Amino acid sequence: MFSNRVLTTEDDFPYEQDIERNPASTKPWLAYIEYKMRHGTLLEQAYVMERACVQLPRSYKLWKMYLQFRTKHVAKLNAALHASEYRKVNALFERALILLNKMPRIWEMYLRFLMQQPLVTFTRRTFDRALRALPITQHNRIWALYRPFANSAEGETAVKIWRRYMQVHPEDAEDFIELLTTVGLYTEAVHKYITILNNPRFQSKNGKGHYELWSEMVDLLVEHATEIQTGHETGIDVERIIRSGIERFADQRGKLWCGLATYWIRRGSFERARDVFEEGITTVMTVRDFTLVFDSYVEFEESIIGALMELASGRAEKGVVDEAADFDLDIRMMRFEHLMDRRPFLLNDVLLRQNPNNVTEWEKRVALWGGNKPEVVQTYTDAIAAIQPKKAVGAFHQLWANYAKFYESGGDLRSARMIMEKAVKVPFKSVEELALMWIEWAEMELRNENFDDAVKIMAKAVQAPKRSTVDYYDETLSPQQRVHKCWKLWSFYVDLVESVSTLEETRKVYERIFELRIATPQTVVNYANLLEEHKYYEESFKIYERGLDLFSYPVAFELWNLYLTKAVDRKISIERLRDLFEQAVENCPPRFAKVIYLMYGNLEEERGLARHAMRIYERATRAVSDEDRADMFNFFITKSASNFGLPSTRRIYELAIAALPDNEARDMCLKFADMEKRLGEIDRARAIYGHASQFCDPRTNPGFWQKWESFEVQHGNEDTFKEMLRIKRSVQAQYNTDVNFIASQALARQQQAAAAQQAGGQAQGEEMDEEVADAMAQLERQARAPAGFVASSEAPKGGIATQQPVQAVNPDAIDLDMDE
Repeated sequence: MFSNRVLTTEDDFPYEQDIERNPASTKPWLAYIEYKMRHGTLLEQAYVMERACVQLPRSYKLWKMYLQFRTKHVAKLNAALHASEYRKVNALFERALILLNKMPRIWEMYLRFLMQQPLVTFTRRTFDRALRALPITQHNRIWALYRPFANSAEGETAVKIWRRYMQVHPEDAEDFIELLTTVGLYTEAVHKYITILNNPRFQSKNGKGHYELWSEMVDLLVEHATEIQTGHETGIDVERIIRSGIERFADQRGKLWCGLATYWIRRGSFERARDVFEEGITTVMTVRDFTLVFDSYVEFEESIIGALMELASGRAEKGVVDEAADFDLDIRMMRFEHLMDRRPFLLNDVLLRQNPNNVTEWEKRVALWGGNKPEVVQTYTDAIAAIQPKKAVGAFHQLWANYAKFYESGGDLRSARMIMEKAVKVPFKSVEELALMWIEWAEMELRNENFDDAVKIMAKAVQAPKRSTVDYYDETLSPQQRVHKCWKLWSFYVDLVESVSTLEETRKVYERIFELRIATPQTVVNYANLLEEHKYYEESFKIYERGLDLFSYPVAFELWNLYLTKAVDRKISIERLRDLFEQAVENCPPRFAKVIYLMYGNLEEERGLARHAMRIYERATRAVSDEDRADMFNFFITKSASNFGLPSTRRIYELAIAALPDNEARDMCLKFADMEKRLGEIDRARAIYGHASQFCDPRTNPGFWQKWESFEVQHGNEDTFKEMLRIKRSVQAQYNTDVNFIASQALARQQQAAAAQQAGGQAQGEEMDEEVADAMAQLERQARAPAGFVASSEAPKGGIATQQPVQAVNPDAIDLDMDE
């Protein structure tokens, strides 16, 4: 007890009086305490606070100040060495809580203070008292301290605390599971996993999904297989849990099968593990899962064999003979070898489980059996039974054909025919497959030199009503109902009949093809060639005409080309040939007209009249397409010149210039002018140049103007040269004001930027006479112009050229020899 005489002074008298005047008020006590905090000793401060709490035991504020003062005083002391001091403070907290047990702040201070002391049981019980004393709305404040205390306490104490906490906060189950795993309570951890997995409203605080939580549980079951209690008593059936995941999580089956096998291996049940591996490799659906399970299986078997071999070597060193153990080792070695031999078949099974309609994988399985005939037959049988024709991936007909070839190679032709008979009745997904099946059957008979049987088979394949109304592309009908209109089938049939039968039989087949209206251009050509080979020329011409009735352009062009070529080669009458050519060009599209007109013109040149040929070529210039028209005019001009001379081409040139577009008309004008120049018609050539100038922009067509300038230098005079320059300027001005032309020629101007820059450096303000004189002088020196132009003298080598004035000589002048 504190002594009042010792701990109070005269300076405390005013505060003591205030307390006596207001004994039920905290204000004088707070002022007294504040004074002591500034001027009193620790003992005096404690004395005043103790008196205040005794006087006012329900004052939260006074108790809080006193408790904070006392806990701060012992905070730097070691709790183990100064346990008595800590017990005094604990007693003080207990006194405060007698009346303030509903104050969570006091409990928090007390619990934090206890957590600094090595009093685990007392602290745990105090936490429990706090939870009982406070309303549930305040429990979170206590649990915020209780959970760290539980984690620090570890062991059974932590588990008990967490079990109580989980009743209030089940959302923290993941932390509880982690604690249970740490302390080795794996069975309870699994139960907790099952609880949260069965709760659809559970939300992981760590963002884990349902599968991730389930996977963690499975890993726990497998890793601690011997420590987790299973059975009806605990309600944990590991195999059932993992198998449920195998059914539910299809993309993780390989991992789960390996997990289940590992579980039994750790439990020591090797045979059950082997059964699990076998079931896994025969049920997985992906190659990845198969590889995972198979590799684990192989590793398991190798580890078992390795352990047995070590035991056997140990017995051998000791001289002990154990026949049973050696026999068991031999059995396991044989089993391992058998497993490795089965791998290709097991992998093939996986792919077939993925898609039993995969024809290629069935073929691979047949190849795996090699020469094992019973297994090959069984594989073919299984494949035919498993594959749905409409869903087959690959050439299903080829599987049937290979099945028949298997018996054929063994000499059992009767069985091969039976297979073929069944195959042609299969509802394949396309008519083409059925047709190929019939062809395979006929080829089998041909390989065995049964030519008549092959013809009969094909005749049966194409059997149909006289007038078939079946639509080949009608998918609602079965392939068997439409196969008689399959061109591939008829093509093989006609080739077969042509090879082994007479011409009459072959013609019947061709006629049947035409009746069914399935003939192709190749059919027409083949039929015509067949008749031509047997010298039925007129009949072959009729076939071409029938083909032309069936097909329009562009196919008709190829038929006309062949037909006309053969007709010309046969040298039939010119009137008939003319009639054929007129039919050919009557409705011929422009892009195909050129070839036919050239053939027509050549015929007239060889067997008719040249003027007829010229008329045909003239018609061709109007009938051909735009891209061929210039070539046609050039050809026409060449033929006219060779037959009637150059003057006859003037009219053709005029037609060409009027009909062709500007760029091609320009080239035609240049050729026309050259022709007139060769004939000596200089004025006509100049007129042609003048006509062509209207569509020759000097900026984009400098070559044209250079040729005209050269022409004027050679054949003109100063006036004509001036006229050419005037026209050039006029044309250039016209194009400069043509907005559409400017837009269309923008790219051309960019490409010729270098030339434009060079030309732009020339003076634009020269006088007309000076420009003419300079240009004429330069061109005279290059072309050595005739009399009438003055040429400059050549400079001597190594010197500078000096121009001497040369007087023009008039050859008609009269020389008057007069003396001065």
